[in-house]
Amino acid sequence: MIAEAGLAALWLGAAMALLQLVLGALALGAGRASLGEAIGPVAVVQAALAGTAFACLVAVFARSDMSVLLVAANSHSAKPMLYKVAGAWGNHEGSMLLWVTILALAGATIALFERRLRADTRLATLAAQGAIALGFYAFLLFASNPFARISGVSEGQGLNPLLQDPGLAFHPPTLYLGYVGMSAAFSFAVGALVTRNVGPDFARAMRPWVLGAWVFLTIGITAGSYWAYYTLGWGGWWFWDPVENASLMPWLAATALLHSVTVLATRDGLRAWTIMLSVLAFSMSMVGTFLVRSGILTSVHSFAVDPERGVFILALLALYIGGAMALFAARIATVSEGSRFDPVSREAALVINNLVLCVILVVVMAGTLYPLVLEATTGAKISVGAPYYNSVAGPLALVLMVLLAAGPLLRWRSDRARLVVDRMALALVAGAAALLLLALFARRIGALPLLGLVAAAIVGVASLAPLWKRRLGRTPLFTWGMVLAHLGCAVSLAGMACDSAFTVENMAAVRAGETRMVGPFAVRLEGVREKPGPNYQALEAVLAVTRGGGEGFAMRPQLHQFTDPPMTTNQAAIATFWNGQLYITLGENSDGTNFLLRMWWKPFVTLIWLGGALIALGGALSLLGRVRRDWWGHRWPWQRGFGAGAGAAA
Repeated sequence: MIAEAGLAALWLGAAMALLQLVLGALALGAGRASLGEAIGPVAVVQAALAGTAFACLVAVFARSDMSVLLVAANSHSAKPMLYKVAGAWGNHEGSMLLWVTILALAGATIALFERRLRADTRLATLAAQGAIALGFYAFLLFASNPFARISGVSEGQGLNPLLQDPGLAFHPPTLYLGYVGMSAAFSFAVGALVTRNVGPDFARAMRPWVLGAWVFLTIGITAGSYWAYYTLGWGGWWFWDPVENASLMPWLAATALLHSVTVLATRDGLRAWTIMLSVLAFSMSMVGTFLVRSGILTSVHSFAVDPERGVFILALLALYIGGAMALFAARIATVSEGSRFDPVSREAALVINNLVLCVILVVVMAGTLYPLVLEATTGAKISVGAPYYNSVAGPLALVLMVLLAAGPLLRWRSDRARLVVDRMALALVAGAAALLLLALFARRIGALPLLGLVAAAIVGVASLAPLWKRRLGRTPLFTWGMVLAHLGCAVSLAGMACDSAFTVENMAAVRAGETRMVGPFAVRLEGVREKPGPNYQALEAVLAVTRGGGEGFAMRPQLHQFTDPPMTTNQAAIATFWNGQLYITLGENSDGTNFLLRMWWKPFVTLIWLGGALIALGGALSLLGRVRRDWWGHRWPWQRGFGAGAGAAA
């Protein structure tokens, strides 16, 4: 009965989404304000129903109810409880139900708490949110029913072994929160266009959603990168896999949108840019959804499903994005220009920043979609890999870093180039010092990593400039957030450049008792043994590692052999030091005597994920600062009383 209850909740949620759309349309079109008063409660009920449906899905997975087709295809009664529960969204149908649930909760949040928008704009926004939800409810109910029954099955096929990791409980939900945040920004933009209300108030209402979505996308991409790094056993942190790109493209668009909406909210500029980027960011989320679920990609990240479902998602993409672009074309003439600014100003730097981000987005999209289009039209199969992306997107990323360093040092509206150079003097000195040190001690470094390290030094120092001559205790949280986010970009860039320039690799067939060198480490194979796991059989190598004659330590890379479903996966052994990581995997090819070991010494590679964490933390601090200022007037509720805070917000 749990599955039937979940399906009933799903149908009722779809009915509420339709009602939400109809109420908004009637209230706006017929001028019946009384209908508009009901749209908020309807959005809340829809969220409750979607949450109920998702809870039912988690319950049937936790109970290992093999009479539900989705459970039988993606779970096993012997799985640890963590993977039973996380398995509820580790598949196509479950992940889409999670998507719809978060979307419904976002709509309910707007209905309950958003009071800064003009009443008609709020109605149009909630109606747009209902329209988006309705399409995905239809997709679940007619093409991807998560509660379909099956008979005669006593045991499940099991979860994909590559997904049997704690990362499954964390990575997909954070990405979906980011995607859904972009849907909320899209709904705000549609609402503003419908009601001709594109201005600072609209931007201030939308900004927390953009910022929150950007933070979750950053966390999801960073966590997914490290998950792939230690799970797949290939020694890399980014493969330019099409599905990886599918998460990167919305992040690039969201980064441009974040800067644009900030200018609109604070300086009443870039109105058309903000609307266009809102549509683009959600478009990229939809493109990512299509790529992962259409069945046209072969990837360890993708859900291999039948192409008919992909056609359904493609139709939704055409409907939503095509409709929004038509609305944009029809109403853009009514959007006033906003405040003007000089070519040398912070606004101008942000426009160039947005242009560069959009060009990088086009580069990534072209590399991702071109092989698919070519195969569909000619049957030829090609792959676009790291050389293309590094050679084309790499230099553009360096240009972006220069803008990142200079932008916060520019004044709003108008500035002088000479004064900007003076403000960047210390950062330029840091870049020159980095260049000199690399020329002296790293003469074989490639051009791109060299420029990356120099740019990282410049951005790292320049990112701290907004704190100079300030009383740090009174510096706003959103200023701290900007500083940390920009510093995180410098830290990540330094880690990427170091990994590219200084990584040492050694792959060797080794017998027990033999020693091989990798970087400053001596690695001795003590032996290989079988070791049972909770739902797999492991082959484990025992390694004794020493560094420069110092005290030794043990590392134990493993091969995991799963039976439900049958698959062999690699579990890397990773030793982390202040200046890098030693990364070792055990190869599958062995004759019982010689075992293949792949070993990497990766100096400062951890800076990549440390930088990602700093970027996300910076975004979170900025979000807190904006909420504190916009809702409670620079004081938290407990500092002035909830009643006073609510009055100020109203």
